[in-house]
Amino acid sequence: MRSGMFWRLGAVLAVCQLCGCNLSPTYVRPDALVPDRFPSSAAEGALAPGIPWQSFFHDPVLRDLIGQALLYNRDLAGAAARIEQARAQFRIQRSQRLPGLDASASGQRLRTPLSAADGAPRVTVDSYGLQVGIPSFELDFWGRVANLNEVARRQYLATEEARNTAELSLVANVAASYYAVRASDEGIVLAERSLASRNETLELAQLRMDAGLTSSIDFNQSYALVTQTELQLAQLRRTQGQALQLLQLLVGAPLPPALPPGLPLDPDAQLTRLDPGLPSALLVARPDVRLAEHQLRAANANIGVARALYFPIIALTGAGGYASNELSGLVSDSNRVWSFGAGAVLPLLDWGARRARVDGANAVRDERETAYQSTVQNAFREVASGLVAAEQNDRQIQAQIRAVEVQQALVVTAHDRYDVGLTPYLEVLDAERNHFAAEQNLLQLRAAALQDAVNLYAALGGGQGQREVPVD
Repeated sequence: MRSGMFWRLGAVLAVCQLCGCNLSPTYVRPDALVPDRFPSSAAEGALAPGIPWQSFFHDPVLRDLIGQALLYNRDLAGAAARIEQARAQFRIQRSQRLPGLDASASGQRLRTPLSAADGAPRVTVDSYGLQVGIPSFELDFWGRVANLNEVARRQYLATEEARNTAELSLVANVAASYYAVRASDEGIVLAERSLASRNETLELAQLRMDAGLTSSIDFNQSYALVTQTELQLAQLRRTQGQALQLLQLLVGAPLPPALPPGLPLDPDAQLTRLDPGLPSALLVARPDVRLAEHQLRAANANIGVARALYFPIIALTGAGGYASNELSGLVSDSNRVWSFGAGAVLPLLDWGARRARVDGANAVRDERETAYQSTVQNAFREVASGLVAAEQNDRQIQAQIRAVEVQQALVVTAHDRYDVGLTPYLEVLDAERNHFAAEQNLLQLRAAALQDAVNLYAALGGGQGQREVPVD
């Protein structure tokens, strides 16, 4: 058999493979089942999917921490390794769509008698062979191999989207931990300043009590306020230490004992304003939604794999080369050999196994469709909740700023009234306590507003809209 015949045979097999039918259902994206618009959709900035995290976050310290986390976080590294595993499986499955080609060489020497009679003379027989062949290759008339290839491809793409989901979640978690650390830092500064002021007040109360100007009640009340502030300071330091440990775990590398100074905890200074866009954009922007759709499409292709088992599996084999009893002159026209074979297998009685496979594949597809719709609805809920939180956070912060100003004025008034003997010292202590609490609440509201804004960025698929997954 001439060598060119093998290439022509391979071409014919490839054409047969590509021309087969496909028994999987036509894929139609399920309805999203979400409202057409978000409850609050005022356009205030740019669309989140087109904003990379480097542009969304303005604080250089935070950007540096996120960059380190993307390099050193172990969970993200594990997700990247799973991508490579899925890619390898896809490439293995894809190779089954085209015929392979094997080469073999053999040599044998056999010592055997000429007949079965006792004392028959013996002869030595040599045999040599050199062949190139196509191993058993399935003709994919029913699309079974093509659908297996589609399943592997979608599983690979789903793994890539799982990694994108993990990356977006990591970015959001690093930012949230960073803002928790910053809020604790500012809270500690505020508590230390308040403690110093109250210690001075305690010393003054001690002097006034020793001079007989006041009773021990004023001193004890001042002392109680000092101990309360010390307790709050210890709690803030504990919160700061825990937040730093979480941040270090997320970053995956050691952090300095104290972070460098960053930007103020103000949403406009820290973050880019976002435009939520339309709910339909979540279908292509969020990696978890894309992941759910890839899994749904893999399940849809699996139905075609199960249906194809109702038809015979047809396989071809072929080989050609040279065979001779002598090594010299092995490659010659007179020693040329070839073989060609075909076979088909169709189970006649399987007691409903094929039907059960189809039913099972349909049930998996139904489950994946439900999971996809649930993922879309959860995405809408997260964005809608984030928009409501953003709107109310601005109002709360403005109201709390006014509350701090009022409490500051009350502290001044209480001191003035106490100095002239119009009110007891308890009123001064209450005013200082309320002022400190108001300042701490303002810090917490600003940190919470930043964290909500980061969560909204992640819920909108921040920085994920322009990604393209290479399929090779």
